[in-house]
Amino acid sequence: MKIIPSAFFLSAGLSSALLCQAAETVTIATVNNSDMIRMQRLSKTFEQLHPDVKLNWVVLEENVLRQRLTTDIATQGGQFDVLTIGTYETPLWGAKHWLEPIKDLPASYDLEDIFPSVRQGLSVNDTLYALPFYGESTITYYRTDLFKDAGLTMPAHPTWTQLGEFAGKLHQPDKEQYGMCLRGKAGWGENMALLTTMSNAFGARWFNEQWQPQLTGPQWTAAANFYVNTLKQYGPPGVSSNGFNETLALFNSGKCAIWVDASVAGSFITDKTQSKVADNVGFVAAPTQVTDKGSSWLYAWSLAIPATSKHKEAAKAFVTWATSKEYIQLVAEKDGITNVPPGTRMSTYSDAYLQAAPFASVTLKMMQHADPAHPSVQLVPYVGIQYVTIPEFQAIGTSVGKLMSAALTGQMPVEQALASAQQTTEREMKRAGYPK
Repeated sequence: MKIIPSAFFLSAGLSSALLCQAAETVTIATVNNSDMIRMQRLSKTFEQLHPDVKLNWVVLEENVLRQRLTTDIATQGGQFDVLTIGTYETPLWGAKHWLEPIKDLPASYDLEDIFPSVRQGLSVNDTLYALPFYGESTITYYRTDLFKDAGLTMPAHPTWTQLGEFAGKLHQPDKEQYGMCLRGKAGWGENMALLTTMSNAFGARWFNEQWQPQLTGPQWTAAANFYVNTLKQYGPPGVSSNGFNETLALFNSGKCAIWVDASVAGSFITDKTQSKVADNVGFVAAPTQVTDKGSSWLYAWSLAIPATSKHKEAAKAFVTWATSKEYIQLVAEKDGITNVPPGTRMSTYSDAYLQAAPFASVTLKMMQHADPAHPSVQLVPYVGIQYVTIPEFQAIGTSVGKLMSAALTGQMPVEQALASAQQTTEREMKRAGYPK
């Protein structure tokens, strides 16, 4: 009988294990914006480093992504191994133990390099439940050439009223040049993200200290009327269909004089391969009105691992890689330093980046200014600037967003939309048992 060396079995065992590992597929659900599409393209580097892991991508429009992930996580469907979620979902889902805690990161990851406010927004009781891919606040983009030609000067800290006046002077629809472009697409993370920060600037709040909705108050009424009237008068046609991506495309094609939105757009509108106005864009702070409290949001698109994942270690390896300093360096090498994921790491804001990226210093100031614990000039019982960090807000914000979109298209007056929003919100909060 032939004696087979024990080393053979060891080798055979390793080969078998490697074959098993080779079949491991990590399914990633993400949003269809440029940074995430870049991540998908560059992930070939991760697969080369981890030949035992295959990445399967599910790329969805923002509202659809949120609906799919919320349904999957709440029903424990287990369709995905990596979720692209934000600072709204992460603490809520983490507290329910729907997400895997992110622990034991390698020292090279340098967790202390992540902005403290971003880390806090992705944590429950000091435990991280997601790693930030990019962070953002709100800034004002404007066409420097159009302002110069019209003899206008954009202040470093404009008010919404000032922006409305500028929009009126720069609105030339016969030339497909629109005074102001803003989000109009219904959704708690679409039009309501913008409208909530605008309302905060007008001195509004979602709820008083007894959790009673305040949507028919004078502050919300003033903000909503400004929003609807300005977009009706000086906005592009079909604005109720425009979310972040659609408005970005309008600005890049030269059709918007002013745009207020996420700071992450800075790298896209200064990229000559996708922006016709790359050389004629200015960047200033998010607009204020009666206050600057809550006038600019704080958000981080982040990568989390659901508790239902069957490939947690491989998923963790991916989210660690995609949010690392090494990934940021990879983007800088492949696509240029101005395209690195912004708003997550302090080390990103080097002199080289600040000099190369004209939007970087404003983004940094806005992120440092944003304070989710104090989103309104009035006292509030909640945390969150452009949203309220309670499970019920996703449904409430989406319902109110549809009503505001209806006001935008002229289906109902602003006051009627707000009255309906107040009733809907009161009903949802009562059903949920607030105050708790």
